[in-house]
Amino acid sequence: MQIRDLPYPDPGVPDVRSGPRFLYWLGRNQLGGQLKSLSWGLLHQCGVAGLPLGVGLAVQAVVDRSGSRLALAAGLIALLGVAVALGDTMLHRTAVTNWITAAARVQQLLARKTAELGSALTRRVAAGEVVAVSTGDVEKIGWFVEALSRFAAAALTLVVVCVGLMVYQPALGIVVAIGVPVLALSVLPLLPKATRRADAQREKAGKATELASDTVAGLRVLRGIGGEDLFLGRYRSASQEVRKAAVRSARMWALISAVQVLLPGLLLITVVLYGAKLTLDGRVAVGELVTVYSAVTLLLYPLRHFEEIAMAYSFSRPSAKRAARVLGLERTAYAPGAPEASAVEETPAGDLYDPATGLLAPAGRFTAVVCGDPDLAGELAERLGGHATTDTATGEKAPPSALLGGVALDDLPLITARSAVLVQDKDPVLLSGTLSELLDVPASGNVAAADALDAAQCDDVLAALAQASADSTDDPMRTRITERGRSLSGGQRQRLALARSLVTDPEVLVLDEPTSAVDSHTEARVAAGVKRLRTGRTTVVFASSPLLLDRADRVVLVHEGAVAAVGVHRELLHTDPRYRAVVTRETDDEMAEVAPVMEQADVPVLEEIEESA
Repeated sequence: MQIRDLPYPDPGVPDVRSGPRFLYWLGRNQLGGQLKSLSWGLLHQCGVAGLPLGVGLAVQAVVDRSGSRLALAAGLIALLGVAVALGDTMLHRTAVTNWITAAARVQQLLARKTAELGSALTRRVAAGEVVAVSTGDVEKIGWFVEALSRFAAAALTLVVVCVGLMVYQPALGIVVAIGVPVLALSVLPLLPKATRRADAQREKAGKATELASDTVAGLRVLRGIGGEDLFLGRYRSASQEVRKAAVRSARMWALISAVQVLLPGLLLITVVLYGAKLTLDGRVAVGELVTVYSAVTLLLYPLRHFEEIAMAYSFSRPSAKRAARVLGLERTAYAPGAPEASAVEETPAGDLYDPATGLLAPAGRFTAVVCGDPDLAGELAERLGGHATTDTATGEKAPPSALLGGVALDDLPLITARSAVLVQDKDPVLLSGTLSELLDVPASGNVAAADALDAAQCDDVLAALAQASADSTDDPMRTRITERGRSLSGGQRQRLALARSLVTDPEVLVLDEPTSAVDSHTEARVAAGVKRLRTGRTTVVFASSPLLLDRADRVVLVHEGAVAAVGVHRELLHTDPRYRAVVTRETDDEMAEVAPVMEQADVPVLEEIEESA
């Protein structure tokens, strides 16, 4: 795989059983690139290691006053110089290619997982952790993949040089052959402690990133309640913890670096002293001593790769562990990477049913769901869209899949499930771009953008966008909306998101509190518009507003995780105290006072209670 060929047609199915297994899977999928990098690395480092031989031959030729051998040595040095230059250039090229392609593979896997899980992802993994994995962790994983081939080349070069020195000059070669493995393995006792400290640093840095991400996301709310100083103090404390952990980790790596400098220096001194004695005794020629001395000096370069691979692994292992955790989340049944032919399965139709709660939304009807627990309502909405997940790392199972026309949504290919059921959560995101681009979504083509905007009561939004238009046409469809729609109010963002969902015109539309940020008059018009536009389509709305509930063909009360009552709004308001408590926000004392009146109440009394609610 070359950089110009990115993105991957299919990034594959990763091994997410652990961080090391994920790194091994990445390396195995880049075997061709790793072998190329290894080959160029061997050419480069063997060229560097061969230079002492050329220098030694040249020195000995000068001592012996041999012009022919001096010319031969000069030619050898020139040839080795070309090998070093070519090998270094191509090694850098192929190693960086491995880095970029590995990072791109991980990013594609994360993007696919995000699209697969939708809003369920941030319920299982903190948003800050997802950000950390897709940015800093991807870089660290790529670093390890890139360093692996250079380390392998360095290790093979050390073996070749040690064997060559033993053949070239056994007396000194045996000293080098014993000393080099000791140097290479000398840092092993320090690595576990260094790795633990690096893991602690990465964990604290990840928590700080999560805190920063959450703080930025909630900045407007924090300013509203005067909580900036509190969160600033928390982030300052978290960043200081990261700094302390980084200093502790750096001290260990500094110690490892010192060992990598000290021990080779001791080996070099030993070779010089012992070689000088052998030279004085006439057992070693001057040129041979120069060759061995130069070889030991240049061996310090490949030895550095042992330190680098240790650092790269210690930093990438926790990053790979976090990536594996995110990628290990799966839809309950259907596995990503299945044959593409399954993606053309016919979209099912019929009633929408949730086995976990017993909720039934009949086909073609407008069903409202009242749930006193907002978290439970959000989870139920996601499950109705086939967003249930399984954490393969912990083995935690999600509730049973929702059924559409008797077919489990989690058994369907992702593209089929998404085309069948669309879920709009209570905090929909608007991406930056023009309004025309916002509404340019996969759709049936049966609902025009103007009709959707009208049903969602977006007249004031269009007027505001027309005023902010950057050209003379005052066309609101060409006006740019800022990131996450921050230039709009909460109610305006909510109605634009609703219009986007209506344009899509799915077989089943699930809306979680779609009008929580609008006033009651607008809410009533939105409820009428949605019901009119969705006639003949299955619509499920999670709400507690009487204005929305009164428009529903069928109202379902979900209490303590199960369906507790089914009917229409006015009937349930009259007959079910639990329903009335959620819709009217009554306290227990108020319910006790109203109950005797409600038993004999007629429609006007009910309407009065609705209006007061």
